[in-house]
Amino acid sequence: MEHSIFCAGRADCSRFADGGYAGDKTALVCGRTGAWKLEIVKRSHPAGFEVLPKRWIVERTFAWISRNRRLARDFERYATTVTAFIRLAMIRIMLRRLAANASS
Repeated sequence: MEHSIFCAGRADCSRFADGGYAGDKTALVCGRTGAWKLEIVKRSHPAGFEVLPKRWIVERTFAWISRNRRLARDFERYATTVTAFIRLAMIRIMLRRLAANASS
């Protein structure tokens, strides 16, 4: 299964999402992977600003992806194209980290 490579060698393979993804469709997709555990981060108070636990992980990842010019705006016509560019952006981030660890 393609998704299992992201969890190789990890005891915890959690995925974090906000309340917008708390549905049957998302649960079905995560169940199909066989390895992902979906954790929905919900707000405790409906109004006002509140720092949500684990939400910073999602926001940090969005910030890293947005550094790529092509992904800074919604230019693409097809979702498959956006998915490919997001994958390329994350590969670039991982390669930079691996190169930095290899040189030190």
